[in-house]
Amino acid sequence: QVQLVESGGGLVQPGGSLRLSCAASGSIFSISTMAWYRQAPGEQRELVAAITRGEMTNYADSVKGRFTISRDNAKSTAYLQMNSLKPEATAVYYCKMSSLGRAYWGQGTQVTVSS
Repeated sequence: QVQLVESGGGLVQPGGSLRLSCAASGSIFSISTMAWYRQAPGEQRELVAAITRGEMTNYADSVKGRFTISRDNAKSTAYLQMNSLKPEATAVYYCKMSSLGRAYWGQGTQVTVSS
């Protein structure tokens, strides 16, 4: 059984930084794309950033230049470095990994940006 566990969320002041991690465990092989999504209250889930196995990246316009996605294939782990955080980044952040035609989601980690 595949499980994704996110960590690193929390409360941070505007302008601050957080680093999210997502570790996969279980029978998951040849992970192609790793991605981070977020969902704010009353809003739809949206893509924040994605990275392919070849380390091509894609970012939402709202986070370009401030967020960085990376991956460690040996550890089956994805990271999201978030800098210069704004209050509108407040949301639950979800990790998604794609492998052999299947998609797996984590349970989410809360990020709150507030003074």
